[in-house]
Order: sequence, then C-alpha cells, then structure tokens
Amino acid sequence: MEPFTNDRLQLPRNMIENSMFEEEPDVVDLAKEPCLHPLEPDEVEYEPRGSRLLVRGLGEHEMDEDEEDYESSAKLLGMSFMNRSSGLRNSATGYRQSPDGACSVPSARTMVVCAFVVVVAVSVIMVIYLLPRCTFTKEGCHKKNQSIELIQPLAANGKLFPWTQIRLPTNIVPLRYELNLHPNLTSMTFRASVTISVQALQDTWNIILHSAVQNISRVTFMSAVSSQEKQVEIMQHPRHEQIAIFAPEALLAGHNYTLKMEYSSNISSSYRGFYGFSYTDESNEKKYFAATQFEPLAARSAFPCFDEPAFKATFIIRIIRDEQYTALSNMPKKSSVPLEDGLVKDEFFESVKMSTYLVAFIVGEMKNLSQDVNGTLVSIYTVPEKVGQAHHALETAVKLLEFYQNYFEIQYPLKKLDLVAIPDSKAGAMENWGLVTFREETLLCDDNTSSVADRKLMTKIIAHELAHQWFGNLVTMRWWNDIWLNEGFATFMEYFSLEKIFKELSTYEDFLDAQFKIMKKDSLSSSRPLSTSAQTSGQIGEMFNALSYIKGASLLLMLKTFLSEDVFQHAIVLYLHNHSYGSIQSDDLWDSFNQVTNQTLDVKKMMETWTLQKGFPLVTVQRKGKELFVQQERFFLNMKPGSQPSDASYLWHIPLSYVTDRGNYSEYPSVSLLDKKAGVINLTEEVGWVKVNINMNGYYIVHYADDDWEALIKQLQRNPHVLSDKDRANLINNIFELAGLGKVPLQRAFDLINYLGNETHTAPITEALFHTGLIYNLLEKLGHMDLASRLMARVFKLLQNQIKQQTWTDEGTPSMRELRSVLLRFACTYKQENCCTAAMKLFDDWMASNGTQSLPTDVMTTVFKVGAKTEKGWSFLLKKYNSIDSEAEKNKILEALATSEDVQKLYWLMKTSLDGDIIETPKLYFIIRTVGRHFPGHLLAWDFVKENWNKLVKKLHVQSYIMQSIVAESTYLFSTKAHLSEVQAFFENQPEANELRYVQEVLEVIQLNIHWMEKNLKSLTWWL
Repeated sequence: MEPFTNDRLQLPRNMIENSMFEEEPDVVDLAKEPCLHPLEPDEVEYEPRGSRLLVRGLGEHEMDEDEEDYESSAKLLGMSFMNRSSGLRNSATGYRQSPDGACSVPSARTMVVCAFVVVVAVSVIMVIYLLPRCTFTKEGCHKKNQSIELIQPLAANGKLFPWTQIRLPTNIVPLRYELNLHPNLTSMTFRASVTISVQALQDTWNIILHSAVQNISRVTFMSAVSSQEKQVEIMQHPRHEQIAIFAPEALLAGHNYTLKMEYSSNISSSYRGFYGFSYTDESNEKKYFAATQFEPLAARSAFPCFDEPAFKATFIIRIIRDEQYTALSNMPKKSSVPLEDGLVKDEFFESVKMSTYLVAFIVGEMKNLSQDVNGTLVSIYTVPEKVGQAHHALETAVKLLEFYQNYFEIQYPLKKLDLVAIPDSKAGAMENWGLVTFREETLLCDDNTSSVADRKLMTKIIAHELAHQWFGNLVTMRWWNDIWLNEGFATFMEYFSLEKIFKELSTYEDFLDAQFKIMKKDSLSSSRPLSTSAQTSGQIGEMFNALSYIKGASLLLMLKTFLSEDVFQHAIVLYLHNHSYGSIQSDDLWDSFNQVTNQTLDVKKMMETWTLQKGFPLVTVQRKGKELFVQQERFFLNMKPGSQPSDASYLWHIPLSYVTDRGNYSEYPSVSLLDKKAGVINLTEEVGWVKVNINMNGYYIVHYADDDWEALIKQLQRNPHVLSDKDRANLINNIFELAGLGKVPLQRAFDLINYLGNETHTAPITEALFHTGLIYNLLEKLGHMDLASRLMARVFKLLQNQIKQQTWTDEGTPSMRELRSVLLRFACTYKQENCCTAAMKLFDDWMASNGTQSLPTDVMTTVFKVGAKTEKGWSFLLKKYNSIDSEAEKNKILEALATSEDVQKLYWLMKTSLDGDIIETPKLYFIIRTVGRHFPGHLLAWDFVKENWNKLVKKLHVQSYIMQSIVAESTYLFSTKAHLSEVQAFFENQPEANELRYVQEVLEVIQLNIHWMEKNLKSLTWWL
C-alpha cells in the first residue's frame, strides 16, 4: 500500500513471533479441543493472579495487551466452586454411605483431614488479605492488580466466547470464497452473501473467523459428505472483530466443509473497507462511487473471512449493479447478465490464491484506455471526463510490467491489470492483485498542468504498486510484523526500476531525500526495529510508516551494493520462485541469499543486525598515515540523561565503502565489513582525504576527525565535482546531523556549504535548504525574526548566481527543471524582490485571462503562492479550484491557498477539508502541513487538530498513516516547554492515541527542538 504525501519523503509507498501468540504448555486452545465437546464451567482453571485466569486457549500474557469487560469474578468463582462441589459429592470417598443411600457420620480420620484443610485454607486467605494490592504469579507480586478476573472474553450475547486471542486459530483454513454483493450507492448500503469452503486441519466443534459486518441474518453449515444445509448458531466478539460458528457435528481433520452467511451492512464513509462517496462531475451533476481499501484489517468489514495474510484462498466475486455503472474486481469479467429493474449481475473468474487484504471491487461510472502486453490487458480507468489524462500512466505501466517480468523471470499471472483513479481516496495507492487503486493525482497526468515533479511522483507510485504484484501479492509476509518485506521491496524496486528505464528522471535524488528524513526519525528513542511485534490494530497500523518503506529499501540497496547486482537478482528470483503463492517470514528471504552465496557470507546474521534492532550506526573515522581507524556506536539524538541505552547492546555488520583523492568511482569500490566495535582499514597509500559511504549506499552516518572534515571542506571549495552529487548531499546531511548531536560545531556545517555557489545539482542544494530552512523556521516561530532573516540572507547570497540564471519556463532536462523549481520557490518564499515581481506579473496575466493562459508547470506553485498573498488573488484561486478537473493544478492551488496570512482563511480551508464537500478530506494532511509551516498558521494548525480530534479519528482512524502525518506536521516546529506540556497533556487524555508510537515520536521531536535552541541560539546570534 502506498501512503500518500507530498513531503520531502514522497512515499509512493525476520519474523519475531510474538510471545503473546504462543500458548503455554498447560493450556489447550478451545477451538482446537480434541475431545470435541463445548466448554464446561469446571474446565476453567483459576489461579490467583492479578488480571489473570487461565482458560483453555489463553496465552499467559494476554491480559496486559487485551483487557476485556467481564462479569463479576466472585460470581464466576462461586459458580465454579458449586460445580466442583457437585462433582465432589458424586465421587466422595471420605464419606461412608449406608445401603439405603443415606450418608452416615464421617469417620474421625476424615474429620481430622478436613480440619487440617480448613486451617490451611484460612491461613492462605489471611495471608492474601493481609497483603492487599498484591497478587502472586510465577513472576512474583504484581501490586497493581487486586482482583481475580476471568479473561475468557464475553461475546455480544453475554456468553463465554470460545477463543481468547487476537490472531485466529490455525485448525481451520479457507479454500475458496464465493462473494455475492448488491450495493446501493444512493443509500450507501449493501446486501451480500458469502460462501466459504474450509478444511479442518484438526478436530474441533467450532470455527473462528473475522467479521465486522453489521447484520448477519442467516448462517448455514454443510459437510462434504452431506449436501444438506443446516442452520447454525453464531457468537460475536466485537472487540476482536471475530465470530464463532458452532457446527452441528464434529469437524474432523482432513475433511472439507462449507459455510454460507447472508448479511447486510452500510457502505463505509471512512475510506476503509468497502467505502463510498459522492462527487460532482464536469456538468455539476452529483455522482456516486464505491471502492475498497482492505489493507490491513478491513476485508472483514465487507465480508466475514479469515482476515490474516497467511490464510490465502481463491475468490469468486459476483456484483449486482445499476446498468449505468461499471463493476471491476481482481479478475477479468466472466459474464454479465441483465436482471429486472435496470440491474446487471457481473460475475468474475475465480482468482488465484491470495490474501483477503488484496481482494478488491469497484462500482462507479468509468471509462478506460487499454493496451495488450503479451496476453495481459493493461487498462487505466478514470471517471469519464478524465480519461484523456490516462495516456502517460498507460505508457508507464506497460514499460514497467515488461521490465518486472523480465527482471523477476516470472510472468505476471493474471490476464488483466487494471489501474483505477479513485476520485476520493485516503491511500496514495493500493496494490490489489489485478485491480490497483490510486488517488487521481498519483495516476493522472495533465500535459498543461503537471510538472516534472508530478510526472515523477506518478511514475514512482505506478512502479511501486506494480512491484507489489510480485512482492506482496505473489509472495506475502506471514504476519504484519514483516510488512517491510512487502513495502521495503516495493520501494526498492520502485527506484531501481526507474533508474533502469526512466533514468532521465533522476529518481535517486528523491530516494536520497527520503533516506535522510527517515534516518532522522530512526535516530529517536521512539523508533522501532524494522521487524517488530505487532498484534493490535493500532500496532499493525503503525507498521505502515516510512520506516517499513524507506529503511527497508535502504537496507536492500546496501545489500545489493555489497553483494553485487547479479548476486542480488539471482537471490530474489530464487526467493520468488520458491515461495510463489505462499506466505513467508524474513528468514525465508535470507535463506535464499545464503543459498546463492554458498554460505561464503552469512547474510541472515548480517542483516538481522539491521532488522531486529532499531536505529543505525554512527561510524567514526580517523585517518593516520595509511590506516583508517573506524569504530561504531548507535547514532542517537536524544540528549536526556539516562535516555541513551547501553552502547554495548548495539552492534551492526556494516559494509564500509570509501573513495579517496587518489582513487575514482568505479563499479567495484573499496569495501570492508565492520562487524566489531572497532577496526582498521589499510590503504594502499597515504591520501589527502577519504569519503566513507560511497553514494550513500549504506544506512549509516559518518563522522570524521577534525583534520579530515577540514580536508573534505577544502576539496568542496576547490572542486566539488570530484565527489558525486550523492556524496556531496551525503556530506551536507551528515555534518548538520552531527552538529545537532554536538559532535561538530554548527559553524563547521555552515563552512561546508559555503561551496554551494558552485553547486549545479538538485540533491545537495535541496539538502542544504532543508537544514537551513528548519533552523529558520525554529527561529521564526520563537520570534527571532531578525536572526532568521540574516540566516536566509546568507543562504541566498550563496545561491544568488544560480537563482539569477533561472528562467520562468519548462525548458531543460527533468533534473534542470526540478532545480529551477527549487531555487525559484526558495527565492520567492523568502521574498527576494526580483523573484516576487516576476511571479506576480505571471499571475496577473494568468488571472486576466481567466486562467486560460498557460503557465510553466514547474514554477506554477510558486506563481500561485505569490498571487495568493492578495485578497483578489486568493479568491480567484479558490474559484478556479472549484471549476477545474486537473488534480495536479488543484494541488498547486491548494498549497498556495494554505500559505495565506489570513488566519480566518486558513481555518476555513482546514474546516472545509475536514467536512469533505468542497475539498476532499484526504487533502487535509496536505493543508495542515502547509498551514503549520508558515508563521500565521503555526499555532492554528495544532489548535485545529485538538478541537477536531474526535472527528479526525472517526474519519481517518487514529493509527492511520495520514493521522500520524497530521499530528507530526502540526507540532514538529514547537520548541518551548509550554508547547511540550500542552501536547503531552492533550494526548494523556486521548487513551486511544497516547500509547501509539507516533505520539511518543512527536513529544521527542519537541524535546529535541528545545534542546537544539538552548544549545545553539547563542552561537547563532554571535555568528550571524
């Protein structure tokens, strides 16, 4: 799946078994019960433990993660003791019974034993009573829990639900689904039925699966040996979105069975599951549309299913629709049958074996462009009036499909590949097998309004989603803790494929940018290992962040560079062939690499140092004669005393590549593997300087001794082009990050970028402007306006020659055009007079033509932002936003509108987007990000998020990527203790969010901003 953002991090898009999923040896799963009878009260085992009562099927630690509301423990305990007493009466051996059945007086021996037992019992009770707030377990005394609670969950009907865990049991597996849907797009409801063919792997009485549908009206069961359907009882457990189906007979291992469920439900309005919306077409007529977004956990809201990635099955889908609509699903259409009342029933061919989160269906008015590629029909679907914007996407998809088939040596297995532009979608794109969905701006391209950056973003996202057809669809991670295997590989292949077939786009610049940003996040204490435990929906949702995408891709790039491209390709081809249509974990990937390398390198051992521990290394380099002394430690930004973990616990196997003033870049650079805390690299001769981590191919930061930093700074001033543009950007990033850590003086970082007057590439300039812009924003938001202005005047002086050379056109290579966009946006943002004058003239001429005069696409955003500073210009832009159909142009207008200095206008924009009628709700993140970065909206954005928190969570879901981004972007420029306390206090009152990792990250970023300003403000004042 592709989270969508236009930020610096333009995302297109080792399994650790959770101990909570492992059952204790003395506990038996209810759904795997071999004796084939329902749970009886005296099968419940009780143990005095805070919030713990062992029940068959329950792992030991569940309660901490998954507390439920249960009936009175005392009542339940009383029931159990009564039942047990009844059992004892039936088999009592301590009493003598007379022939007529009456009990005689107990013997003296029995009386003594009973008295002893009573004394012991009273003693135990007194000990427990005298130690209040303490409950004993094998781990010791847990004082926070006082009561004995039953953690066998209660179903919606108040009865005990026969399964306790969030993950489903594995005693039943699905084989095939037949899903029949009849959506009503006007009422936004649907009626449906699903027939599931299952196989029992173990004997059991019940079937546990997922369901979040609203009204299940009928459930029937049929065995393979009997053709008679029998209506059966179901039980619902809403908290886990699970249902239990109780079979009328024992389900025997190896036998197949059929379930059929009839139900109805609402079409969602929250961009999740089977969701729908209305939009206005070019004739201002209201239209309706419905689509799916099932990843990660929402297929269950559209149909009852085994909604975990490892439960793969085939799917037959039938949809009844109004005749004016088109229906699409994963597979080609098998038949269309007219029904009464203007309805049509479409049936689609049975799918390949796949996970539920990849199932998809769409109903709406659409047109398409198509092209055949070796027997696969590639089609781009849009709403009718936008089909003319689909040509570039079709051309791109065809080239990428051919490339991937050749590179992976596996043909795309379906007969069709549809790419659909959804008019209103939260996700940037979703890789549903054979039916890939996109937001309109990530798929459609308007020749008159799409900039080179727009085209690049569209190309990257198509590349990402098509790579998923192999990585994720054909071979799927077993559980969400390894989502990086999907997203990291798709992101890596996205950039790798474009470097091969669209080299002119220079997409490596975007990947560098993304790497730098994710490393900043990964250096926080709130970061996580790439492969980490994820059980709850919140934990799973948070796995879909930049770490899984960009860090995952970065590690694969590092591995490819270290092993060579041929070895890397051979290994992933072997991996895909060995695991096609299967579910895997990280070890399966590393095993493929070890097989190809013939164990000459233990790839698993090496890569687990990167995937199983969070963060990344700081490599310190000191040059002495012909030797390089290197050592590693964790790069850790948090300066709070005691917050940094023991350095001894972190060790990576680092491929160290380097270039010197005596060598040149080659296909086989000098590489050493540092797998200890420190090491020595022997050079062939003494050198003037050394640059470690060639082209930023390794996921680490490098710090040099003072003399070596000085030698590199002098080289950049003499001739920067001796180093590649990737290495120049890498040096700028590293020195500013080290300055933030206090490893180098901030002034030295500014000394390094003094060479920028001779820089001709986008990546180094972009990185320099990012770091200086961040410092500017922090100064400005604290009211140090004069200091902030002096900083930007200094940066402008460095770049003034390049800025003067720019023209307000779309001429040149894609890289030259992007550099033009970056430089002119910088000059106008910081109010450089000549830039603003030229931009205003272009805007006035465009407005005078009523928006019909064409503007250079690469500078269009800059022109609009200057024009939006006037009341007349802002109003005209808003009018145009509501009348045009180019999503590329609408996004440029929206960014300009959000830079207004009128806070009432800014609030209106955010409120209107949240409502979703005029501006789509998924664009709210984009608006909040822009509002929050500029001084007038700095505090307004956070106030809006606070005031509308409940609405935001309801529409966008608290753990979603877009909510993570909204919270981060509305707070990341806070740098006072008052703001820290305010944000902290707010989230303490939001229990559904307070424990989420992104909230901890936000708080840590504010703390780091406070520390940075405390440390550097004085020296900045002196230096500037």
